[in-house]
Amino acid sequence: MSHRTIHLFRKGLWLHDNPTLLGALACSAALFPVYVLDRTFLEGAMGLGPLRWRFILQSLEDLDARLRALGSRLYVLRGSTAAVLNDLVTRWGVTQISYDTEVEPYYACMEREIQALAQERGLQTYTHVSHTLYDVKRIVKANGGSPPLTYKKFLQVLSVLGEPEEPVRDVSAEDFLRCSPPAEPLHEQTYRVPSPADLGLELDSEVLWPGGETHALQRLHKHFQSQGWVANFSKARTVPNSLLPSTTGLSPYLSLGCLSVRTFYHRLRSVCAQSKNHSLPPVSLQGQVLWREFFYTVASATPNFTKMQGNPICLQIDWYHDPEALEKWRTAQTGFPWIDAIMTQLRQEGWIHHLARHAVACFLTRGDLWISWEEGMKVFEELLLDADYSVNAGNWMWLSASAFFHKYTRIFCPVRFGRRTDPQGQYVRKYLPVLKNFPSQYIYEPWKAPEDVQLSVRTIPVPWCATQRPVMRKPYDFLKWNSNMSPSNGDADHKSRPWTPETLQLSGEVM
Repeated sequence: MSHRTIHLFRKGLWLHDNPTLLGALACSAALFPVYVLDRTFLEGAMGLGPLRWRFILQSLEDLDARLRALGSRLYVLRGSTAAVLNDLVTRWGVTQISYDTEVEPYYACMEREIQALAQERGLQTYTHVSHTLYDVKRIVKANGGSPPLTYKKFLQVLSVLGEPEEPVRDVSAEDFLRCSPPAEPLHEQTYRVPSPADLGLELDSEVLWPGGETHALQRLHKHFQSQGWVANFSKARTVPNSLLPSTTGLSPYLSLGCLSVRTFYHRLRSVCAQSKNHSLPPVSLQGQVLWREFFYTVASATPNFTKMQGNPICLQIDWYHDPEALEKWRTAQTGFPWIDAIMTQLRQEGWIHHLARHAVACFLTRGDLWISWEEGMKVFEELLLDADYSVNAGNWMWLSASAFFHKYTRIFCPVRFGRRTDPQGQYVRKYLPVLKNFPSQYIYEPWKAPEDVQLSVRTIPVPWCATQRPVMRKPYDFLKWNSNMSPSNGDADHKSRPWTPETLQLSGEVM
């Protein structure tokens, strides 16, 4: 049967390795590529902040341009997905809706609405898994009906299932030639991709991570030109405070649907097959892709995965409720230059190195502030370009020692960890320019500097030190830092954390 099909783009905003779109094109006389810009859904369920909004809008513009090059176009409509689809079914005489299968609860809810609409209107649906290497339901089934909760067990299950499917061929102009929808020149503006200004978004930061499949494939090609770097990549050897990313920087493109994870994985596999001494999971690039798959699998079969309460794999911890401390952490006002530099980069650029994420997550939760990982997850969800339902929540549970990992005393020191890889503090100077002329020996602990050094930086008052909360004002706005105001000495009335800087200094686990 030749259908009139709406292909609904959601997370998969690419044309390479798109089995759902290829399958829909093969059985359609007309196909309408559609993206529904449901602002309530995107900002509510997905927690989109301005930088991710910009990335998605750029990705939609790129997708539209690539479709036009193939003789089609992207139809962007605003509203709720179910209502928009219901209207388009009538307007375009649609008989089939195609879409990628996703694992997130909010997408699963959307898919139930689409299925209900299809049943009510007598439509066919066509779906396929595209955003993960495997159908994660197969992994859960192969593990006896529950998700594997350790990486080792996860890899054992995958060894039984075998390698993931190879990528399918790219969509071509010939595919669209036989099923292009009729042109609607009078409605060119009706279906266009809106600009950030159209949505009332004010963005003045530099675009360091332009959205779109074109940029994703260019970045992929650039990295694979150095096959030795790819084969020998080790996560542990990358630098958290380098001024340029020391990793691939592909995570936003994988998370927001500009790059097929199967394409990436099999390119990696091909390179490793040609190298005798390549790095291995979990620290290799292949290992990092499989970590992503691990969290997707666990999230798909765990109720309330993004919450502590009602989450069967998460420890129930009596975290502190401290809105002031949380806000200081979120806005880079803790008084620890290394932590504040990371949070500044996050807010300005929408990306930070994975070890920098570890440092600020540990600081917020079990390391210093003893604030729930859920609060940190929400901040990352808003600010990170590569924020991802499964990976974001999974990593926050891990780093807070709430699930997967329970070495509570393995703490990332907010001073020594940054200083170890950047003793001159170039990273701190870049993101905290108020300290750009501060002596290197004190830049990670400004409160230890002599009085004359502190007073020479006249734009800085006394820091608010989040860990022990001494009597201080705004960070880096100091008249004088002194030993009584250091992170190790707080006011007597402050409620002590389970692990204080003094006890951490005695632990060999402190990094």
